[in-house]
Amino acid sequence: MSAATLASRMAAPYRRFGSGPLWFAAPGIAFLAIFFLIPVLRLLGLSVQEASGGALTGEHYARISGTDVYVRVLLITFKIAGLTAVFSVVLGYPLAYWLSRLPANMRSRMILLVMVPFWTSYLVKTFAWMVMLGHTGLINRMILGLGLSDEPLSLLHNEIGVMVGMTHAMLPLAVLTMLPVMNGIDRHLTQAAGTLGAAPGQSLWFVYFPLSLPGVAAAGLLTFISSLGFFIVPALLGGRRETMLAQLIIAQVQEMLNWAFAGALAVMMLIAALITCWVYDRLFGLSTLSGEVTERSGGRGKARGIGLAVLGALVSISVTLGGGVRRVLGSRISAWLLPAYVTAIFVFLVAPALIVIPIGFTSSQFLEFPPPGYSLRWFGVYFDSPVWLSATLRSFGVALVTAMLATTIGGLAALALARSRSRWRGAIFSFFLAPMIVPRIVIAVGLFYLFAQLGLVATDIGLVIGHTVLALPFAFVAVAAVLKNYDWRLDQAAAVLGANRFQVLRLVTVPLIKGGIVAAFLFAFITSFDELTIAIFISGGIKTTLPKQMWDDMILQLNPTLAAVSVVVFLLVTCLLLLAERLRRRPHSASSRIETH
Repeated sequence: MSAATLASRMAAPYRRFGSGPLWFAAPGIAFLAIFFLIPVLRLLGLSVQEASGGALTGEHYARISGTDVYVRVLLITFKIAGLTAVFSVVLGYPLAYWLSRLPANMRSRMILLVMVPFWTSYLVKTFAWMVMLGHTGLINRMILGLGLSDEPLSLLHNEIGVMVGMTHAMLPLAVLTMLPVMNGIDRHLTQAAGTLGAAPGQSLWFVYFPLSLPGVAAAGLLTFISSLGFFIVPALLGGRRETMLAQLIIAQVQEMLNWAFAGALAVMMLIAALITCWVYDRLFGLSTLSGEVTERSGGRGKARGIGLAVLGALVSISVTLGGGVRRVLGSRISAWLLPAYVTAIFVFLVAPALIVIPIGFTSSQFLEFPPPGYSLRWFGVYFDSPVWLSATLRSFGVALVTAMLATTIGGLAALALARSRSRWRGAIFSFFLAPMIVPRIVIAVGLFYLFAQLGLVATDIGLVIGHTVLALPFAFVAVAAVLKNYDWRLDQAAAVLGANRFQVLRLVTVPLIKGGIVAAFLFAFITSFDELTIAIFISGGIKTTLPKQMWDDMILQLNPTLAAVSVVVFLLVTCLLLLAERLRRRPHSASSRIETH
């Protein structure tokens, strides 16, 4: 008997076992179809109905296009989202480039300085910026102390404050999106270009930058779409001139009870997100967020020509500026420019969250930095308050159930798609990532309308379902990332020895990927614990979560109790994040031990 025949017979049980049963994804598909796809489609239908629920009409869209206020808000939303995407990508590109050039172990440690601000609560970060940008805040005190101005600058409740807060919120997302693509670029290519006589600027812009374009495009796409549905930063750091579309949607639902018009506004945001995806796909050939480039006919040649022209201009500017910097500062000093820039960006990312910590221990009745004295007084107020404790316990309970549900559904779906060769694999993969693409405010309004009819508003079940919709993509991606490097021969060996599908899953697969599963659980927990958009609608003002309670207090009046709560949230999220990252990076330890034995 030949070796090939023997191997075929030994693999026969494994083929019957099935490497990736697609039906494992069925629970997740059904869940997203009911609580994601249907609410969004119903919202679309609601937007073309009369307010009384009668015949089809386009009056809501006509009202949007015919009213200066709504048109202005639409333009402001697109402007802020566009500028946020540009600033996040431009400021984040050098940082991602620097991280990609580090050794793997050092890179893992430095990425945590990006991950911690990324997962830190938006409310905590925005609260910190409110303290820092105020007339008596840290930044104005530094400006006055250095003699750069005779009076405090207006940095809050205007476009400056909004752009600072939005860029700070989205910059980590841009860096984490570009970094995987940059890690995959072969360094020898730029070295070869230099050997052939290319200047460092030419190697960067003609070789490295085009190869990193998929990551740049994906980062711009995600930051723009995420910014479209943002409302925390503009509501707290901006003024009336910085009102964004999400704020109008919240007002229409909660104050005007005008579901149909709120639906039309939400659909406008959804259409903008979909058009953005289409434009990016046409210009960059970016059909997915995995960094793959697809060649397309029609428009692709023009895009390439425009891109080459832009690259040529960038090369000229880069070479000119680089030569000027080296002549003025010298080669040794200019070599420190990138590390100095990276240090400044890290300070920008980490400082707001760190400043909250000493403020939480202040002995003063007011928010000021540095605190005049230190005390545990405001932590006592927090832990002695039934309202705060109830909100905290509810957030823990909802986040725990959400994490269990999202990890189970997302993990099964990741297993199903890991080795599936079905033609539906790409569509199913995109469907599980869709809640990351669709603006959260659109999902929240759609679920609110559905839950109002099902009686799930102001219930913990409603909160769990809504949070699971948002957390599911993160759990799915965390498990899928571990399975990319999973050694499927171990499953095959177990199947050859007589184990059935569920025995292999329970005794082999799950134990070997438990690090990724625990990381997925923790990421889903953090997503739920920090979630505000769903809570604003679904809590109904009764089932208040911790972010919702923080939001209500921040709207009414800033006080040191908020700083104490922010410290608790920041420390909790940081500890969970560090644990998740440690577990996520140990997916192969068990398999390595098995292979050794």
